Amino acid sequence: MSRSKKRDLCQGPILSNMFMYALPVMATGILQVLYNAADTIVIGQFAGDQSLAAVSCTGALTNLIVNLFLGLSTGVLTVVARHIGAAHHKRVRQSVHTSILLALACGVFLMVLGVLISGPMLKLMGAGAEAGSTVLPKATLYMRIYFLGAPGFLVYNFGASILRAAGDTKRPLIYLTVSGFLNVALNLVFVIVFHMDVAGVAVATIASQYLSAVLVVVCLLRETGDIRLELKRLRIYPKRLTEILRMGIPSGIQSTLFSFSNVLIQSTVNSFGDLYVAGNGAASQIENVLYTTTNSFYTATMAFTSQNFGAHKKDRIKKTLLSGLFLNTVTILTLSSIVMLFADTLLSLFTTNPVALEAARHRMQLTTMFTFVGGIMDIFTGHLRGLGASLVPMLTTLAGVCGLRVVWIFTAFPLLGGTWDMLYLCYPITWAVTAFAHFLYSRYVKRTVLDRLSDRPAISTPSPTEEVSTEETSAVADFDDDSDEDELAPLAQP
Repeated sequence: MSRSKKRDLCQGPILSNMFMYALPVMATGILQVLYNAADTIVIGQFAGDQSLAAVSCTGALTNLIVNLFLGLSTGVLTVVARHIGAAHHKRVRQSVHTSILLALACGVFLMVLGVLISGPMLKLMGAGAEAGSTVLPKATLYMRIYFLGAPGFLVYNFGASILRAAGDTKRPLIYLTVSGFLNVALNLVFVIVFHMDVAGVAVATIASQYLSAVLVVVCLLRETGDIRLELKRLRIYPKRLTEILRMGIPSGIQSTLFSFSNVLIQSTVNSFGDLYVAGNGAASQIENVLYTTTNSFYTATMAFTSQNFGAHKKDRIKKTLLSGLFLNTVTILTLSSIVMLFADTLLSLFTTNPVALEAARHRMQLTTMFTFVGGIMDIFTGHLRGLGASLVPMLTTLAGVCGLRVVWIFTAFPLLGGTWDMLYLCYPITWAVTAFAHFLYSRYVKRTVLDRLSDRPAISTPSPTEEVSTEETSAVADFDDDSDEDELAPLAQP
């Protein structure tokens, strides 16, 4: 990988490097949000409120199904970054090839699963329950077409995680930009010209997903370093798979359970009627820009922590956490203020119905200005996962976010009048409770893992001559041998 594309996460100033690392991740996520928003805008403006509600009500369910598999990409980033920091070249190569094959297998399974359960699940959620509503059949059609793109979606995300683990956040942004332009162009053609309604938006989405997958695979095929992909070397390396699953499954389960609580909230939103569903969808599209920004700092915190943990650089790990918290809080508070200042203008891009607009405004008043608290929760999670502790953050999120939201919906929400405002009050409350729990656990990890890091054996980095010699004489053995002669110390699971 050329130096211009690779950022060294174990050297240099942390705050500025984290910000520069996070910027392309942030831009990538925001572009994804904007492309999804383009779907919603085109549908809302040219297909009507029923079609807008159909697309809007699928988001929580789609995330519920997808996030378990998408969480594995977190495992990919953590494991690859750890081995890069420890200079374990063979393990990096094995992790790359295991990851891409895993992405393909999970993508095919997810495609079949999504097509089969979309209709029954939407019906169970009460989508389009009003008499004469066309929301349910349209939402079902949209989701079934959308899941046909699952293999491309996962291959891109796993490939992007490999690049980000190596310090390259720019090329994933470039590939998403190219595929996103295709998505927007096809949206306009399919919906406005060919009147394909929600089906047109879905087809445009999967076309862009497969394009981004092709671009990231070609990138990895052309690499010359440890993250180079060789199709003939594709296979599952059991020990690398175990590492990825150990880190990725808790992350995926956490995201899935998080989405499950949002599915319950979406089901409650559906009971207010199609216009409230449309308003909720418009507000969520705007707020997704904020969530994406917090996710970029979460990714940066996890990548920096993981590489420096592999390199045994304790002081940099501590500074990484503080830098992540600072960047998240300042950036999100600034963006939240701007969003609230221009809320009416932004919401009018999605719908002009006064009932939908009022519902959207009320949601944003209770969620947007507190998004930085959810970001603090995520930064602690990224820090803990970078240290190899993935199980407890999952359990904490299960109790603090998912469990508390379920309790809120069935107890506090009806007791406090069952109003729209009371429904969304649960967001800032659950964020704050879970962030505090993560903080307490991070103190425990500091005492039991981080403070003792200097006592572990130092990791020696091969000289350039040794690296070349190893690559020239043992290329086949590096792929076929799954032994652990250069094994990292066990991943931290306090």
